[in-house]
Amino acid sequence: MNTRVLVTGATGFVAGHVIVELLDHGYAVRGTVRDLADTGKRAHLAEYATRVGGDLEFVAADLNADDGWSEAVSDCTQVLHVASPFPSAPPDNEGELIRTAVDGTLRVLRAAADAPAVRRVVLTSSIAAIAHGHLDDGIRTEADWTVVERSPAYQRSKTLAERAAWEFAESLPTVRGLELVVVNPGMVLGPLLAPETSTSHEPVRRLLAGAVPGSPRVGWSVVDVRDLAVAHRLALETAGAAGNRYICAGEHVWMQDMARVLAAEYGPRGFRIATRALPSPLVRLVAVFDRGLRLTVPALGKIERVSAARAHRELGWTMRPVGVTVRDTAESLLRERIVPLPGKVASAPDGRRVPRDRGMRSA
Repeated sequence: MNTRVLVTGATGFVAGHVIVELLDHGYAVRGTVRDLADTGKRAHLAEYATRVGGDLEFVAADLNADDGWSEAVSDCTQVLHVASPFPSAPPDNEGELIRTAVDGTLRVLRAAADAPAVRRVVLTSSIAAIAHGHLDDGIRTEADWTVVERSPAYQRSKTLAERAAWEFAESLPTVRGLELVVVNPGMVLGPLLAPETSTSHEPVRRLLAGAVPGSPRVGWSVVDVRDLAVAHRLALETAGAAGNRYICAGEHVWMQDMARVLAAEYGPRGFRIATRALPSPLVRLVAVFDRGLRLTVPALGKIERVSAARAHRELGWTMRPVGVTVRDTAESLLRERIVPLPGKVASAPDGRRVPRDRGMRSA
C-alpha cells in the first residue's frame, strides 16, 4: 500500500497506537512532532517500524505555529488529526487552552485543504464535545452537542474545536472534495507503548499504587486505546463515513468498579488497593487544597451515557471488555515501572525515582 497518512502529535498516547495500527495494515505514515531533535520520545515508534518493516517518518510541526504544516501534509492522501491539549489540572488560562485546540485544528485543516492530494481528514474529538452540560441524563448520540455555557474548560475546548472543524469543512467548495470524519472517544485507557503516562491513566495508576484511600464518586465511558486505533483506521477506509461523527466508548464505569477489578487481580499479588467509596463532601473539601483533584469535582455523581451504535453499525467497529482494558493498563504501568511492585519504589528507565503520588488527574 503506497498511501501515506499524516498523524499529528505522533508521540502522544493515542497517536502512537494509531501509528502502530496503520503500520500493521501497510500504510506509510508521517508523524508530526514538536522537536525533531528530541528522538527519545519517539524511539519506540521508530523501533517498531523497523521491526515490522514499516514506512515511518517524522516532521516538525506545532499546533501553535503555521510553520511546517504545508510540508507535513505534502504527498499525503489522508490526515489523522489526533493531537490536542489535555490538561491534568484546571488550566490557569482557559482561553489559552481553547485557543490552542481551535486554532490548532484549523491550522491542520487549512493545510489539508491546500494540499491537492489530501482527500480525507479524520479528526479526533471526544465525547467531551457531546455529553456535557445537558440538564437530563439521557443517552447521548452523535446528534448531541455539549452545552458550552454549562461545561468546564476542557469540554468547551473540544466542543468549539470540533464545531470549528465542521464549519470549515462546510465552507469549502464542493469541487475540492475534502472529506471530514470525526471520532469521539470516551476516556481512553489501555497499555502504554512507552514509559510515559497520559492524563487518563491517573485513576488506574493511583489505585494500583495505593496512593488514594478510596474512590471518588466519578466514572467514565471507557474505550481501549487499541480499539480506538482501529476506529481511526476504519474511519479512513470506510467510504460512507465521510461527513459523520462516531462515538467510540462503552458503558459508564465508576472508579470504584475499576478499583474492584484491580483488587481482584492484584490484591493476591500484594498490592493494597482501596475499594471503598469516598464521600463527595470530603472530595470537595480536599479539592480546595489539591489542584489536580479539582477537575474531578464537576463530575461527582454524574454518569456518562453514550451510544456507540453508529460506529458498530457503519464502521463494523467492536470493543473489548472494560475489565480487560483496566487490567492491561495496570500491567503496562508495572512493566514500564510507573507503579512499583509492593515494597519497591517506582523508577524511570534512566534510574530516576518516580514520585509515588503526582496528584489526582481526571480524564
